Amino acid sequence: MASWLGGLGSGLGQSLGQVGGSLSSLTGQISSFTKDILLEGAEEVGDAATELHMSNSRLREVESINAAQKFENERLKKVCSDLEEKHEAAELQIKQLSIEYRNQLQQKEVEISHLKARQNALQEQLQKVQKAAQSAQSGAGVLPPAATSASYVPVVRHSSGFEGDDMDFGDIIWSQQEINRLSNEVSRLESEVDHWKQIALSSRAQGTHDAEQSEICKLQNIVKELKQNLSQEIDEHQHELSVLQDAHRQKLVEISRRHREELSEYEERIEELENQLQQDGVSADAMDDSSEQKKNARSLEGGKVEELQVVKDLEDEIRKLNHKLSSAKEENKILLKEQELAKVEKIQITQEYENLKSDFSMLQSSLAEQDALLKEQEKKLQSKTSLPEDVARLQQALLEAENEIARLSSLNQGGLEKELASAQRKNENILSAYNDQNSELSQLRQDLERKQHELNESIAERETLIAELEELDKQNQEATQHMITLKEQLSKQHTETDSIIKQLKFDIDFERKKVSELEVEKMETIKELDSQKEKLSHCSYALNDLHISKQQLQDNIKDLQEQLREAQDCNLHNKKEIGELQQRLKVREEELSVSLRKLTEKSNQESNYTCQDLILKEREVEIVRLQNDISENKQLNEDLEKSLSDLRIENRKLIAATEELKQELSDAISEKNKVYLEKDTVVEALKMEKRQLESELNQTEKRLLEQAHKYKQTIEELSNARSMDTTALQLEHERLVKLNQEKDFEIAELKRSIEQMEIDHQETKEMLTTSLGGQKQLTELIKEKEVFIEKFKNQAFQVKQELEEYMKVSKRQDVLKQNLEEKDRSLAVMKEENNHLKEEIERLKDQQTRSTPVVEPKTLDIIIELESEVTQLKVIKNNLEEEIEVHKKTIEDQNQTTVQLQQSLQEQRKEIDESRFQCEQMNVTHERLSLEKDEEIKNLQKTIEQIKTQLHKERQIIQTDSSDLFQETKVQTLNGENGNEKHDLSKAEIERLVEGIKEREMEIKLLNEKNVSLSQQIDQLSKDEVGKLTRIIQEKDLEIQALNARVSSASYRQDVLCLQQQLQAYVMEREQVLAVLSEKTRENSQLKTEYRNIMDMVAAKEAALVRLQEENQKLCNRSENSSQDMSRETIQNLSRIIREKDIEIDALSQKCQTLLTVLQTSSTGSDNGSGGVNSNQFEELLQERDKLKQQVKKMDEWKQQVITTVQNMQHESAHLQEELHRLQAQISVESDSNSKLQVDYNGLIQSYEQNEKKLKSFSQELAQVQHSIGQLHNTKDLLLSKLDLVTPSVAMASTVSQLSGIQYSAPDVLSDESKLLQKELEQLKKKLQEKDSTIKTLQENNQRLSDSVATASEIERKSQEGTESEMRQIREKHDVLQKSLREKDILIKSKSDQLLSVSENLSNKENENELLKQAVTNLKERNLILEMDIRKLKEENEKIVARCREKETEFRALQETNMQFSMMLKEKEFESHSMTEKARAFEKLLKEKEEGKTGELNQLLNEVKSMQEKAVTFQQERDQVMVALKQKQMESSALQSEIQHLREKEQRLNQELERLRNHLLEMEDSYTREALAAEDREVKLRKKVLILEEKLVSSSTAVENASHQASLQVESLQEQLNLVSKQRDETVLQLTISQDQVKQYALSLANLQMVLEQFQQEEKAMYSAELEKHQKQSTEWRKKAESLEEKVVSLQESLGEANAALDAASRLTEQLDIKEEQIEELKKEGEIRREMLEDVQNKLMNLMNSTEGKVDKLLMRNLFVGHFHTPKNKRPEVLRLMGSILGIKKEELDQLLSEDQRGVTRWVTGWLGGGAGSKSVPSTPLRPTHQNIFNSSFSELFVKFLETESCPSLPPPKLSVHDMKTLGAAGTGKTSSTPSNSQTQDSAVLGMSRRPATNPFLAPRSAAVPLITPASSSGHLLMKPISDALPTFTPLPVSPDASAGAVLKDLLKQ
Repeated sequence: MASWLGGLGSGLGQSLGQVGGSLSSLTGQISSFTKDILLEGAEEVGDAATELHMSNSRLREVESINAAQKFENERLKKVCSDLEEKHEAAELQIKQLSIEYRNQLQQKEVEISHLKARQNALQEQLQKVQKAAQSAQSGAGVLPPAATSASYVPVVRHSSGFEGDDMDFGDIIWSQQEINRLSNEVSRLESEVDHWKQIALSSRAQGTHDAEQSEICKLQNIVKELKQNLSQEIDEHQHELSVLQDAHRQKLVEISRRHREELSEYEERIEELENQLQQDGVSADAMDDSSEQKKNARSLEGGKVEELQVVKDLEDEIRKLNHKLSSAKEENKILLKEQELAKVEKIQITQEYENLKSDFSMLQSSLAEQDALLKEQEKKLQSKTSLPEDVARLQQALLEAENEIARLSSLNQGGLEKELASAQRKNENILSAYNDQNSELSQLRQDLERKQHELNESIAERETLIAELEELDKQNQEATQHMITLKEQLSKQHTETDSIIKQLKFDIDFERKKVSELEVEKMETIKELDSQKEKLSHCSYALNDLHISKQQLQDNIKDLQEQLREAQDCNLHNKKEIGELQQRLKVREEELSVSLRKLTEKSNQESNYTCQDLILKEREVEIVRLQNDISENKQLNEDLEKSLSDLRIENRKLIAATEELKQELSDAISEKNKVYLEKDTVVEALKMEKRQLESELNQTEKRLLEQAHKYKQTIEELSNARSMDTTALQLEHERLVKLNQEKDFEIAELKRSIEQMEIDHQETKEMLTTSLGGQKQLTELIKEKEVFIEKFKNQAFQVKQELEEYMKVSKRQDVLKQNLEEKDRSLAVMKEENNHLKEEIERLKDQQTRSTPVVEPKTLDIIIELESEVTQLKVIKNNLEEEIEVHKKTIEDQNQTTVQLQQSLQEQRKEIDESRFQCEQMNVTHERLSLEKDEEIKNLQKTIEQIKTQLHKERQIIQTDSSDLFQETKVQTLNGENGNEKHDLSKAEIERLVEGIKEREMEIKLLNEKNVSLSQQIDQLSKDEVGKLTRIIQEKDLEIQALNARVSSASYRQDVLCLQQQLQAYVMEREQVLAVLSEKTRENSQLKTEYRNIMDMVAAKEAALVRLQEENQKLCNRSENSSQDMSRETIQNLSRIIREKDIEIDALSQKCQTLLTVLQTSSTGSDNGSGGVNSNQFEELLQERDKLKQQVKKMDEWKQQVITTVQNMQHESAHLQEELHRLQAQISVESDSNSKLQVDYNGLIQSYEQNEKKLKSFSQELAQVQHSIGQLHNTKDLLLSKLDLVTPSVAMASTVSQLSGIQYSAPDVLSDESKLLQKELEQLKKKLQEKDSTIKTLQENNQRLSDSVATASEIERKSQEGTESEMRQIREKHDVLQKSLREKDILIKSKSDQLLSVSENLSNKENENELLKQAVTNLKERNLILEMDIRKLKEENEKIVARCREKETEFRALQETNMQFSMMLKEKEFESHSMTEKARAFEKLLKEKEEGKTGELNQLLNEVKSMQEKAVTFQQERDQVMVALKQKQMESSALQSEIQHLREKEQRLNQELERLRNHLLEMEDSYTREALAAEDREVKLRKKVLILEEKLVSSSTAVENASHQASLQVESLQEQLNLVSKQRDETVLQLTISQDQVKQYALSLANLQMVLEQFQQEEKAMYSAELEKHQKQSTEWRKKAESLEEKVVSLQESLGEANAALDAASRLTEQLDIKEEQIEELKKEGEIRREMLEDVQNKLMNLMNSTEGKVDKLLMRNLFVGHFHTPKNKRPEVLRLMGSILGIKKEELDQLLSEDQRGVTRWVTGWLGGGAGSKSVPSTPLRPTHQNIFNSSFSELFVKFLETESCPSLPPPKLSVHDMKTLGAAGTGKTSSTPSNSQTQDSAVLGMSRRPATNPFLAPRSAAVPLITPASSSGHLLMKPISDALPTFTPLPVSPDASAGAVLKDLLKQ
């Protein structure tokens, strides 16, 4: 640094020297203008001196202000150090809190274990209770009624909902007080802001330094006040938190007390229930007599009722417990959510503090808006008086949640208290830390600002010096220019200041907004703190669960590890054995290969020998044997390899399991690493903050530069007014130059520091981004760990399964070992044989050497053959080796497949778990269904009892008066209609049937009323629908005009066919419905007969009913309510069915309308397509309509039949009622025949079962009907879609059909038809409604019957199966069984009692099962929720740890910043030292220059004298010297003032040095403290590391044990190897013996070979002769085969060609046939069209003759009027039209128009004369916009006129299609409209002849449609003889059917 500064100094010195040189050179550049300036300067010397004094005083003031600011900076630094100490204390507190959390977690785990034990105990108690209940029921069927069954109901102490709480209301009051306090603060800050604004304005106006001083002082005071306020707020917050903690502790105590009380109550209740069950267990003895049995039955029923109540109470209790559990879970969820909110709030708080750091300087301006916001908040609070109540409710809800938690964990009071206290402390610490950070940052910013001020001053001073130097250089040259530049600069300054003011205002507004946002965030943070407290409590529970689950997992892991070790041991054994076996195999294979090689070599060598044939054969045999052995060995190898691969897979699995265990340790270590990384990220974030500060410094530098410019301007002004002694100025100037140099050094250093700060700031930004990424990664890691835990559980199961598999594999390996041993033996045998062979081969070699070397050709051939065989064997060997490799590959593939299979197994397990869950759900649903069934059974029992009571009443009535019986029965029937509509199945079946009949009557009446109302509604709907359809048709007409050209007549035909098919389908459906109705009527008749039979049986039942009357009276009241509910349900069902039918009716009505429209359109379309042929189609359609009408009539008849059937049913019901009355009379008479009743009852049950079946068939039929309705809907949808597709064509056709409905008939015919059709539609709808109503009634009756039968069958199916056959026998043998009825009656009673008891037992058991299942499901849900809570708590804990680490990193970053500040201070001290040294140097220089002043003056005087003598020659030089003197005087004065400033600055710098030393000492103290804290942390971390190392040691010991076991296995294997080696030695001895034997054999072989050679020679000759023959034959055959193949190829080619030709011929013939048919059809059509053409041409000729040279007056009048109505641009076109009508040629018209348009128009008007025409636009190419301007176009009005004039004169001739096309094509030639217009018009014209005087323009037309619309009826002007005014019509072959539109087109073409 020193060297660099020295270099800079030397450079600056040189530059200053150059400046001096330039000053001396300026002496030769003086002018007369400068003389005047000098004179003015001499006059203004006094003013300049005063200005200097003023500037000096100002500088002093500024320096004093600077000193004050420095003092304040020192004070703020002290505060900073205090805050750092506080932060360290907060860190210590956080550590204590974490320790407390861990303790609490342990306590929670213990509590959870206790609770689980309690839960298990409760479940066991429940099971015992169930068993006791079962035993009690099975004991004797009699239970004593529990005295205290329903006496106890548990008291639920927690309040439901939001209730006020005194403790939490205080919190609200405190929050309101805080808001008031904040508002007061805001108001105060607002006033201060206003004050500062005023000061700013005044400072701008005045521009004095005194105001700035006062402002600075005030700002300092304000800063002090703000700091005091901050400290006060922090204290208040801490106090409030302590109060909240106390309140929370009290709440916890209360909650725990309540929980204990509730637990004790529940325990008492459980004991009571157990006692009751034990009491119930005692069964009463059976009574002898029947009377005693009856009493027992009654007592049983009473006891059952009481038991049911007890069960209900238990159910209620369980439900309450479940409710409590669910509420606790919900509260847990709420607390977790609140915890998340708290986290978000914490993040927001950090953001707030960052914002405060950056925006503290701007806060003062934005406080006013804050105050306003606070006032608004106060108003809102005042207005919303309900807020405190809501808060109170919320707090109450929180209290309840806490109560629930406390109940669940009664032992966890102190733990929770500590937890909450720690949480609150954490929050307090966080708040205090953030406040401290905020204050620190604000202080640092103030320090920065002050330093910036100092910098500004120094820069300003430096720049003033530079400016002065520049001004002194340029004064002589540019004195005048300075004045101008000053003015310009002032104006620029003005503009700049204005822009700065605007920016400041904008900044102020922005800051106000920020302050408002901060306020909102503060409020949110307060709320989030509350939520965090609750979340912490949740966390504790979740942690407990986690610990328990962790312990369980650890146990499982230990078990698995033990199993793994065992498996590994086995695996190692297996591996070693397999390895040995493989080695042996390799050795054997190598030996085999060696032997084979030797064999091959010897075979090659033995080519010379003769007696080799036998040896070769033997070798071949041996080779075959060896190959077989090899194949066997290979198979064995493959098996072994498979087993090896299995073992390897198993090994891998075991290794994976161990690796996963190790990975857990590595994960823990990685987590620690992540923590350190997070700390690094926080450091980076702080660096980012540093960079921000640097950017702020840059901004301040810019501001300083602007101020420097201002100072420059002031100095320039002063310099102009200065003129001092040159000598003094020069001395001062030199000093100033040195000072400037020093200042330049300082500035350079400052710039470097600023650049460093910027770099740091960027780094911090990058670090922040990386830290954010790290946090995201941490969250992802947490999720992955959760997934890992789940995977681990699955793997534990897998490991168990794999162990079992390993056991199996070990068994397989034993088997494989045995096989291998056998193979080894076989190999030894093979080796012996091989040795023998070798010996024989050697003998043979010897013999060959002895024998003569004469080689015959035979032997050579043999040798060649042997060689070839050897090569083949080699090939085979290679193939085998390749196969072995392939097998290895397959083994590897199989290994891979096994791995895949394991994965699939895991997936299947998951699927199995899911299926289990689904099964559980299904079980739950089944339970619900069973409950519903039980309820239905109970309802049926009640109904039975009701019926008994009713019968009892009826009997009493009968006993009193037989005469009044009839009237009373009538009353009863009425009552049945009102109250007892739905009494279905019972023992007394008769009464139910009577009531059913009454119900039907009522329903029929209701349905009739509904039918009436529905018919009215349908009438209205039909009207609405007709209107809607007409509108739709009108709208679609316009679209059809555009698309009609595309649609052909074939599509219409297809639509008609489709509609016919649909009609047929509807007819079929109607027939099906009729069949269903007939079947239902038959079934009704059968039911009636059954009812009559039942009536006969009812008489016998009366005696039995008397007994049950008393019991039924009790249950009568209950059943009435249930029956009312049933009636409501049936009414609702009816209403739904009616609605469905309404929808169906609507659909049918729409279908009918669409059918009508389609019929009309199809008729018109057919007319368009082909005139005469389509008229036939129209006639066919009319016939179809007639058929439909007939069908409708049939439907009406069918409806009437249905109505009659319904009426008959009503009559029959009346008859049945009468019969019932008679039967009731019979009941009174036949009371003795009671015994018959039960037998008949069984018969009734059978009949009802039959009815059930019938009803099922009914339901199926109903389903079919519904299906048919669905089909109808589908057909409707299809029709609608077709309509949508065909809409353009159909709608167009509909309009045309309206025009051409009936030829030459009155215009109102079609409207009458439409009305008739509407009426028919309405009638059809009514009929449908009536039918629907009848169907509904029948369906409802059937439903009732089915419901009643179903309910009966559910109860009594078990006891009455297989009674269908008996029923028939009973009916036949009715008279015989009457005697035995009384005996059976007693049996029936006993059976009914048994049934009742069994049903009750069943219901009880089902209820108990349901309760147990619910309890199980609830427990499962609880477990799941607890697991979720545990995961969430783990995540939260990890997040808290991460935050702690972030805070640590933040503190470290702050420490680093402090260190940097200390470094800065040291640099500044160094700078101050350098400044002092420079000052001393300046003083020396000054002294030297003062001494030399006098000498210089004398020299100057001498020069003046010489100049006086030489005045003429040296005038210019003297003037220059004078100017230089004045400049130097100015410089000297300035330099003196600056020297004074520098001295003062030296003093200040010394003071600063002392202060900074003190600060450094303080900082060092703080650093030592921090270092101590860091050491503590390191100690803790080391402890953790030691723990982890211990774990590693334990794991390593386990690994060592495993390795030891492996070594033992290795030793055992080595022993086995030794044994094998011994065996091998034995085999070697055997081999030697066998080799000796082989040698003996070889000698005998040599003898045999001699004989063999002779044989071989003879055979060789034979073989060679035969070979030659065979070769010749084979060559001949080959030649033949080749020739044949060539022939075959040629034949195939010819065949292919022939086939292709045939195919082509067949296709051509088919095409020819088709073409011939087409030609014939076309010929027929041609003939028809020729005839049509001739007719049309004749008619046209007649028309043309009649219409030649005729023009109508009205026509021309309309044209004339239309001409004036048209716009001026289009009038020539109108005139052209008129001309064409009048027969004027085109050329003449064009000439007339070009010469004078007025003349033409006048002539035309004069010729035509005025007429009452309509407003017209005559041109076709008119745009839609013009069309909109006028109500109707010219063409439309022209067409209207033609309509009015026309009348039907000729019949409609049949046009050809070709003529139409030509017309259309011609029409499109010169029109601007779409090409489809002409075609549509032509098509429209064709249908005109059928409607004479109707107006087609009533239909609405869109604006986009072309002007020439489909015109009037068939008969018009062009079809009759008119006047000779139309000469242009002669050449046109216009059709008589063509309308005005077509005619106009023809005109416009010309």
